[in-house]
Amino acid sequence: MLTIGQLAAYSGVTTRAVRHYHQIGLLPEPERDSSGYRTYAAADVVRLIRVRTLAEAGVPLARVQELLTADEAGFAEAVAEIDLRLRGEIQQIQAHRRRIAQLAAGDSLALPVSVTEYLDRMRSLGAPEVMVEMERDAWILIAAQLPQRIEEFMVVKQAQLDDPLMRRFLHIMAGLVSGDDESDARLAETADLVVEMAEQAAARGELDGQDDALPDNAFADLLDTLVLAAGPRMVRIRDRIQELMMERGWSGLIKMERVADVEGAGRQPAQRRH
Repeated sequence: MLTIGQLAAYSGVTTRAVRHYHQIGLLPEPERDSSGYRTYAAADVVRLIRVRTLAEAGVPLARVQELLTADEAGFAEAVAEIDLRLRGEIQQIQAHRRRIAQLAAGDSLALPVSVTEYLDRMRSLGAPEVMVEMERDAWILIAAQLPQRIEEFMVVKQAQLDDPLMRRFLHIMAGLVSGDDESDARLAETADLVVEMAEQAAARGELDGQDDALPDNAFADLLDTLVLAAGPRMVRIRDRIQELMMERGWSGLIKMERVADVEGAGRQPAQRRH
């Protein structure tokens, strides 16, 4: 007869595992001998090895008893079901591994690949990092609210980066943000570019769906506050550009709209410097 320690050693488990199997009914608990000790036989070793083998194969402990007592057909059916569950878990783990690997890039946390590709292209075109980070955070918020529309939005955003006006805008913003040239003339040129792009977008009907592209007006205001995290220089630049846009008959950088009956509205943008 075997002690619990010998049973565990012969079966390849710990004594703690033996006691746990007693508690959940996988291994019958023997009566104690006259000395107060439990003793085990060879049959207990065989059963415990079978329990351990099933558990190591991924069979949930709650189903081990079922498989130990199943006939051949029942065992095959249960194994097939467990195998299907394990396949699903493997696929889920592989998806998690792919996602973790993508996070090494930094921007991809909470963002699809199409957005990170857009952000990378902004950088390649000379956009200042502070603007890229603002865009990143904005798209994190948008992706959480409208995940089904992200790919549609990215087609539009990529097309915007093809526009020479947008590329000029990014180039000027790099100088403004760095402090190399924060003159009012430079800010005015920036406002002219924004207004010109807005006029062209309006002519193409691209501004008509702005309300549908945002959950509500409060969400647009939320996106606008992202500039606060970019620091006082960016806030100052944003505020001045918006003032100059108002003079040109437009308002908003998140949601762009014509402004009626404002002083100077409708006048031609100033000649842009190249």
